[in-house]
Amino acid sequence: MIRRLSTFVLTLITLVLFVKVGQAQQPLMTRHTRNEVASRAVPLVGHMSATQNLRIVLVLQHRNQSELDQLLTDLYDSSSPSYRHFLTVEQFTEKFGPTREDYEAVKSWAKQNGLRIESTSRNRMILPVSGSVQNIEKALHVTMGVYQHPTEKRTFFAPDREPMPNTPVRLWSIGGLDNFSTPVSMVSRRDPNTVDADSVIANATTGSCPSKSFCGSDMRAAYYGGTLTGAGQSVGIFEFIGTDLADLTTYYTNVGQTNNVPVTLLSVDGQSTSCLASAGCDDTEQTLDMTQALGMAPGMSSLVMYIGKGGLSGQTLDDPGILNAMATASPLNAQLSCSWAWKPTDNTTDDPFFQQFAAQGQNFFTAAGDGAKWVKGGFVWPADDPYVTSVGGTDLTTVSAGGAWASETAWSSSGGGISTNNFAIPSWQVAAAAGCTSCSKTLRNGPDISANSNYTFYVCADQTSCTANLYGGTSFAAPMWAGFMALVNQQAVANGQPTLGFVNPALYNLLAGSGYSSEFHDITSGSNGFSATAGYDLVTGIGSPNGQALVDALAGTSSGTFTVTDAPKTLSVARGATGLSKITTTISGGFNSAISLTASGQGNGVKVLFNPSTIPAPGSGRAGMQIKVAPTAKTGSRTITITAKGGGVTQTATLTLTIK
Repeated sequence: MIRRLSTFVLTLITLVLFVKVGQAQQPLMTRHTRNEVASRAVPLVGHMSATQNLRIVLVLQHRNQSELDQLLTDLYDSSSPSYRHFLTVEQFTEKFGPTREDYEAVKSWAKQNGLRIESTSRNRMILPVSGSVQNIEKALHVTMGVYQHPTEKRTFFAPDREPMPNTPVRLWSIGGLDNFSTPVSMVSRRDPNTVDADSVIANATTGSCPSKSFCGSDMRAAYYGGTLTGAGQSVGIFEFIGTDLADLTTYYTNVGQTNNVPVTLLSVDGQSTSCLASAGCDDTEQTLDMTQALGMAPGMSSLVMYIGKGGLSGQTLDDPGILNAMATASPLNAQLSCSWAWKPTDNTTDDPFFQQFAAQGQNFFTAAGDGAKWVKGGFVWPADDPYVTSVGGTDLTTVSAGGAWASETAWSSSGGGISTNNFAIPSWQVAAAAGCTSCSKTLRNGPDISANSNYTFYVCADQTSCTANLYGGTSFAAPMWAGFMALVNQQAVANGQPTLGFVNPALYNLLAGSGYSSEFHDITSGSNGFSATAGYDLVTGIGSPNGQALVDALAGTSSGTFTVTDAPKTLSVARGATGLSKITTTISGGFNSAISLTASGQGNGVKVLFNPSTIPAPGSGRAGMQIKVAPTAKTGSRTITITAKGGGVTQTATLTLTIK
């Protein structure tokens, strides 16, 4: 009896320890075996060396997922008490991140299996580790095979079956287990040999950059044209390859502008932040991402480029590392941009990070693609994920160099269509899809919005030369919108409101509202295989931004106002001489915005200059007005109107000028 009792107790203890240390093998929450491997559609040509070192990223699960789902609904429901009460990284981690105990248990498991911990994360969502292939195979119960790639002239490595680690907690996913997919940037270059220089210029643009190409500042003039600069806001850019900031300097030098925004290059996993043409590296994508975001919001506090591995053929993807760095940065970037597409093994792999963005008030803009309408097996992800804002492409014309919007059609190569990853249609898109004959009523549709993507831009890259009107792609449109969102969030903060966070619910509410036609450019001509139509469509989405009206609709107008006065109000100036006046703006009622100053009515031979031309927020201040009269100016009197704009408010003052 005693022997039987002892045996029973020993068995019980063994079972408890077995469960406690997590020795039961369990599948991950997401899929990791490539279809090509699982179906044996690609030949096995060998196995990875047992001694080869491999870096992988263990991704843990959210806790309280049902509560997180409800929170994400409430955060973007204007009738909810939780509306836009976004969480900090610490609050998100405490409520929805893995527990400290679970994180420590996974760390212990990794060490016990001969894996080296490379780094840890403040939200406890990822644990990058490295180890020999032999140890990784043993820990995950897989065999790492080498296979012939079905579409590229190279081999790739991948596990032969789904990982079944005996971790103490069930993992969400493991990044870096294969190098099947080399991501592609959503930028393309047309062959200059097929289009002569005159035709390129005539067909392309009304821009202010060389050969009439568009600068980033032209996009600001066309799509915004106001006084906000993105002050106090920061854009984060997702990149798989580093850059050479000399190219950014060359761009600004060549276009006669100055960049005043600090740029930070941040490696998330040891990937080089440098990209030298002499080493065969191409930083076209990375440089244009910066010029478009900076062009739209030239007064941001910073721009951060998050750089991780995956952009070179044969590298493993580190999208978890890049996305998690964006989700845990200090301070957070409220607007994020990605112009890359890749093919994950499972279409929900990165959803935990996209959900954290939305919970923390961050918005992830992603390029919709450059291969025309979406097709199964194409480079669509992550543009059809319901937690991102997908940006399509258009063909834009402006009234003049550096001028306002004139017309816009759909870009024939814009990505868009019905989700190829079978994501269910989100609630905020249901009404838009109901009025779109080509849209799915059950699956996610894209893009959400759009902006210029045609071959109309000025681009500097690779420390060699700059080109005009040869590059295009939705790569340009995504960072453009991130910059525009910096303007929106600047005004929201100035109005005492939180930043907007995940903007899709708000965008689709505006589509259904009475002000839609003044807030967006509704693009109704052109096709990517789907035709642009009135309202929402599968090539341009809701449309492109229509200036201050859209900013006001999203962020609200200032709660106060201001007055503008000039002294003296009359001036007598001889031909060939200069007169001076002083402009004063005075705010009231809580007004808090920058105010821009312009003049009209001065006529030929008179030039009006303001110093400064913009009075910074909150808006009270003074500026000098210099009136230069040419020797050939016509004598007599004329009335000059001084226009002051800011925070959705416009005020004027007049000055009577007599020329002697």
